[in-house]
Amino acid sequence: MTGPVNVAHIITKLELGGAQQNTLFTVAHLNTARFRPLLITGEPGLLDQEARALSGVEFHQVPSLKRPIRPIADLRALLALTLLLRRLRPLIVHTHSSKAGILGRWAARRAGVPIIIHSIHGFGFTRYQHPLVRRALIALERRTSRFTTRFFAVSEANRRLGIELGLFPADRCTVIRSGVDLHAFRRARVDTVAKKRELGLEPGRPVVGMIAPLKPQKAPLDFVRLAALVHRSRPDARFVLVGDGELRGAVEAEVERVGLAGSFKLTGWRRDIAEVLRCFDLFVLTSLWEGLPRVYLEALASGVPVVGTRVDGAAEVIRDGVNGYLVEPGDVRGMADRVLELLAHPDVAVRMGQKGESLPQEFDIRDMIRRLEREYDRLVGDQKQGDIVSVASRYGTPAQN
Repeated sequence: MTGPVNVAHIITKLELGGAQQNTLFTVAHLNTARFRPLLITGEPGLLDQEARALSGVEFHQVPSLKRPIRPIADLRALLALTLLLRRLRPLIVHTHSSKAGILGRWAARRAGVPIIIHSIHGFGFTRYQHPLVRRALIALERRTSRFTTRFFAVSEANRRLGIELGLFPADRCTVIRSGVDLHAFRRARVDTVAKKRELGLEPGRPVVGMIAPLKPQKAPLDFVRLAALVHRSRPDARFVLVGDGELRGAVEAEVERVGLAGSFKLTGWRRDIAEVLRCFDLFVLTSLWEGLPRVYLEALASGVPVVGTRVDGAAEVIRDGVNGYLVEPGDVRGMADRVLELLAHPDVAVRMGQKGESLPQEFDIRDMIRRLEREYDRLVGDQKQGDIVSVASRYGTPAQN
């Protein structure tokens, strides 16, 4: 085998989310002397144009690959992915997100790809699903695990849960953090007075902000309800929600219902997150489940204390009472109390923010790339030595190219 190794990353939708942004960064920054990055995505997303513009990255779109479970459409997506992978002939397929993680790995198996990797950015099954649905999804993950060469988890919590549920043995899963550009967030400088005015905020007022897609996982209505509780005691506070999505209409209706129209700003998607974070006194995240919220890292690197939910790997970065506070998902009153406590003691909030800036290097996005490349090199070396048996020979599925 000579020349760079073809590595195909597959993700369901390129929206403004942590897994998506990290996947784009990965394919754009792999060492091209050793790896030739291919990027395959499904339904249209906000980052598609950015993906197409990446130099040296071959981009492919499979429109039938969509998030909702639709058996007929999913079969079409599986067939399309299989045919595409047979044509591209990658040595490595690396999947991200739940739907692409299942269909992409099955397509890689059918195409005879020898090295199949899945990154766990949180699991597709949650305690909020119907028990029968949750059990079915876990069973599907177990079956798909049988032909997955390697797993990368963004948090120790996800790794432990996967082992406990029998999704993979301990020696087949490594923790590789979903990093951020720590240096860029730490060095960001902004005229906060001007930026606040741009956001429609009055300088001098405390600002509580959240950045998230407006979808059920992030529970944005909980943020609105939290804001209403805080506003009763601190009418001077202002609230900013950065993001967009399917629940936008519901968020707007809730803001009106609780009487926050003059104190709440819904900005939609923004690309100047490092600057916006500098305008926040506190960062809030109301997610019901996560792998490890990448936005926690961005807030802490910006010197902003976090009040968030204790989901999956959150406690691996938020040290309760040191750089922020964690409460149970859905505990809106508890989160509001923590926000009020920090608004009443801004000196404490500042100290917490300063503590957050000293994140370990393992959370830096360049460290993530270096670790991925080492894992790829090791797996390619094992494959050359015959230690990794190809999927085709293991399951008797001929690779058709």
